[in-house]
Amino acid sequence: MHRQVIHATPSWRNGPARYDCVFVENGGEEEAGFRGLLVARARMFFSCLHEGRRYSCALVDWFLPIDNEPDDETGLWVVCPEVDHAGEWVQSVISLDSIVRGAHLMPMFGGDFLPCDFHFSESLDSFNAYYVNKYIDHHTHTLAF
Repeated sequence: MHRQVIHATPSWRNGPARYDCVFVENGGEEEAGFRGLLVARARMFFSCLHEGRRYSCALVDWFLPIDNEPDDETGLWVVCPEVDHAGEWVQSVISLDSIVRGAHLMPMFGGDFLPCDFHFSESLDSFNAYYVNKYIDHHTHTLAF
């Protein structure tokens, strides 16, 4: 695979919003696997011009690892939304160069049923924690685990 499409749009094909998750480099290369990565949700892609140079950027919402190790039962890393004291997502503007590839998060559902009118587009805003899916493809498994 040479290219991966990552979406950040308020309406996907005349339907609900689509904001994909990504792996972001976390500083240097001293940490291997998931420990050297962060997980974010892309909210907007844009570029800006500064002193004659164009910078490609993304506005992202952050997810934080819950623990320093993967979950004992599943072997998957668990992340939760990073929110401030008011309960709002912590957002940052990052360089597109720091995005490694797309990430796939699966909600930790718990024991309750979802409402019948629950829409999949609300998934990343509706749960307290998410598994980072290492089984989504070979590249993710090799990169993050």
